[in-house]
Amino acid sequence: MSGRLRNLNPYELHKYLVNVYCLNKKGSTSALARDSSRDRTDLDVIRENHKFLWDDGDVADTWERQLAKKYYDKLYKEYCICDLTRYKDNRVALRWRVEHEVVAGKGQFQCGSKHCTNATGLRSWEVNFAYVEDGEKKNALVKLRLCPECSDKLNYRSKKREVKRLKKSRKKKKKRKSKDSSSEKESSDEESSLPVPNELAEPTASTSTTEKEATDKSLWKKGVPEVEEKSREEEFAEYLEDLLL
Repeated sequence: MSGRLRNLNPYELHKYLVNVYCLNKKGSTSALARDSSRDRTDLDVIRENHKFLWDDGDVADTWERQLAKKYYDKLYKEYCICDLTRYKDNRVALRWRVEHEVVAGKGQFQCGSKHCTNATGLRSWEVNFAYVEDGEKKNALVKLRLCPECSDKLNYRSKKREVKRLKKSRKKKKKRKSKDSSSEKESSDEESSLPVPNELAEPTASTSTTEKEATDKSLWKKGVPEVEEKSREEEFAEYLEDLLL
């Protein structure tokens, strides 16, 4: 047996001795179990190094902070999810939405309260979120979409600023009014510039030619009416405005 052990390399010898010890030791082998009390998962690392807002000056100098920064970059930071459990104490918890909430429309097309699923009568609120992070007081303006009942809870202590959007019909009416007024002004200026014919005098060849030249000049001055064409960026901005508000 000793000759067999001599032929084993250190790792094989270690396994052999440990197996013999485990098989021959009386009682439980829990003493050989590895201590996992200090183990950390990726989620634990993110929780320890997470920030609600990362500034431009914040440097991710360790791998833990780099992991938290990558997680922050993948978050959808347009609308927040709030917890209104302690709204009477003016304590509202806020966090950014995660992927499955964005896909389900939670916080945008459904009420942004954590425990509410109402999707009717939603209103947009701009909230000044004051919080303490790394022993430092910070402020951030965030946007919430809440149903009427949760809106009352949010404004229980102080009235928040409601974000409203003008209807497109009003904008179109204003544009049409401005266009009509400008076209009426141009037509009146053109009419005043035309020569007034003398009804008593007999029409001659010279007067008819001058009138024709004047009308031709006015037509050339007027030119082709311009049609406003929206650029791709403007159309995309209007689409996002309708989608987000």
